[in-house]
Amino acid sequence: MISFLDLKAINTQYRDELVAAATRVIDSGWYIQGTEVKAFEEEFAEYCGSRHCIGVANGLDALTLTLRAWKEMGKLKEGDEVIVPANTYIASILTITENRLKPVLVEPDEVTFNLCPDKTAVAITPKTKAIVAVHLYGQISPMPELMQMADERGLLVLEDAAQAHGASIEGRKTGSWGHAAGFSFYPGKNLGALGDAGAVTTDDETLAKTIRALGNYGSHKKYENLYQGVNSRLDEIQAAMLRVKLRHLDYEIESRRNVAEYYLKHIDNPEIQLPAVANREGHVWHLFVIRSAMRDELQQHLAKQGVQTLIHYPVPPHRQKAYLRWRSQHHPLTENIHKTVLSLPMGPTLSTQGCNKVTTACNGWQ
Repeated sequence: MISFLDLKAINTQYRDELVAAATRVIDSGWYIQGTEVKAFEEEFAEYCGSRHCIGVANGLDALTLTLRAWKEMGKLKEGDEVIVPANTYIASILTITENRLKPVLVEPDEVTFNLCPDKTAVAITPKTKAIVAVHLYGQISPMPELMQMADERGLLVLEDAAQAHGASIEGRKTGSWGHAAGFSFYPGKNLGALGDAGAVTTDDETLAKTIRALGNYGSHKKYENLYQGVNSRLDEIQAAMLRVKLRHLDYEIESRRNVAEYYLKHIDNPEIQLPAVANREGHVWHLFVIRSAMRDELQQHLAKQGVQTLIHYPVPPHRQKAYLRWRSQHHPLTENIHKTVLSLPMGPTLSTQGCNKVTTACNGWQ
């Protein structure tokens, strides 16, 4: 069986380094908000090209706390509209509704599945105050166009970079385009911890300080609380794990690109639609997502051939029970995407032999 993602194989490559990092933390006697977190924040900010990085507990908190901080700073208020792609993972929506803001679901670009500047422009109203630009599947959104639009209209831009560590346009990485960016380090991400973890990057010092306080019980100084905050801090041991894996991230991205290029070159089944690539540096291939009108039959065929696949995502946010009030909304492109997408095995340890098995299975369908 070709597994969808072999996390054990990925982390085994760095086992000695990871064990040494864990030992360093254990022996330090300091497990929360210590030197490992500080060092990782500095290293990841430098990697992204951002002035500040704030470690938090997970990717959802990274997004939620950023919007919350903008509310505390007076840049957003309850009821403000936030544009977000309709076909995103539900976490991008949850962060908006958790802050009592109004999500405005916009159909994506039909080629890249990311926000389309033209469709985004049409969705802007006097109540629009922010845009959540999701870099879906590892491909960066059209940030130059989106930032120009936002700057002209005085809108905030939050990058949802949970799937796009290291993706870039003209050498400028995710995490440095928007006014802030939220990252997830869930184990299956391109930069994955050995548990839950997340971070926010930004050039805004006031925003950085506000997020840091909000994630530390609302405290900017011990036993003094500016806000009604939460407990969302990056663990010292996860920061140590991430420091190890950050050193290998660019190598792993290149390995993922090689897998993607193999698929793009060798899958030639006319019943399978391959993903579009705007530019090589702009895609880090968190997922390799194909489409087929007979997705379920294709998935069953691949399973019989020993190829594990997943669906990202089977149900769009506006069709989830969590958002019953949106059932009347109709987003035909989004709904079609969710009915037809299928994610093939993708990872930095996938061998050429494994890639060949996947492509042979795809081409042998029907």
